[in-house]
Formats: sequence, structure tokens, C-alpha cells
Amino acid sequence: MNSNKIYSTSRTVVSEEIDELNHVNNVVYVQWVQDVAKLHWAELTRNVSDNNYIWVVLKHEIDYKNQATLGDVVTLKTWVGETAGVKSVRHVDIYKDDILLVSAKTTWCLLNSKTFRPTRITENITNLLLP
Repeated sequence: MNSNKIYSTSRTVVSEEIDELNHVNNVVYVQWVQDVAKLHWAELTRNVSDNNYIWVVLKHEIDYKNQATLGDVVTLKTWVGETAGVKSVRHVDIYKDDILLVSAKTTWCLLNSKTFRPTRITENITNLLLP
């Protein structure tokens, strides 16, 4: 994890995210992984006027290690790993205090926002994503 390009945000677990086992549902973690990726991309591109790209998920890999419950404050940390061609791997770790709850690795594909066709990741985009 290179701290130069780590994006971090926190949130509090709400009742709609709790399942019948009284903890955050697995699907909610997937939503959080996608949400923090979008927030990070928005942050990285906030000063880019010609952002004609969107990202779509090709694959999620998620390891569930611990659980969060109602009212817990969780911290989501994300950073970008291997990036080449049209694909980029994004990592997300979710913590409660210093306890790792979830570790995720998602492979994203870059698309042109007008044609929805895969688009090669340019040097400019790589420079945004990686330190």
C-alpha cells in the first residue's frame, strides 16, 4: 500500500445495512467497495475538464475477515495497483478502529463514456491513478 495515493473516507453503519445475523450484510460491503472507488475517481479527476471516461467492474475478490454492526464507524481505504491496457486493479481495505474487516481487490475496465467501448488507459490517466 503506497500512502501517496491512498484515498480514505469513513461512514457509520446504519440499520438498512444490517442483515438477519445482526451484522453488515456481505452485499453492503460490495456496495461500499464500489462507492469508495467512485469517490476516489471523482477526487482524482476534480480538476480534469475532459473526463470522458467511466469505469465498469470486471471482477471482485473479497475476503471477509471480521464484522461490523449497527452504529460502528468504519474507515474505507482505497488505492490503485496494477494498471495496463484497458484494466486497472483497485484495492479496498475496510477497518473498524484498527481491525481489518474486509480486504477487496477489484478489476475495473475503462470505457469511453460516449461509445461505452473499452478504452486504453493513457499515460495521463495512469499519472492520476498511480504515484
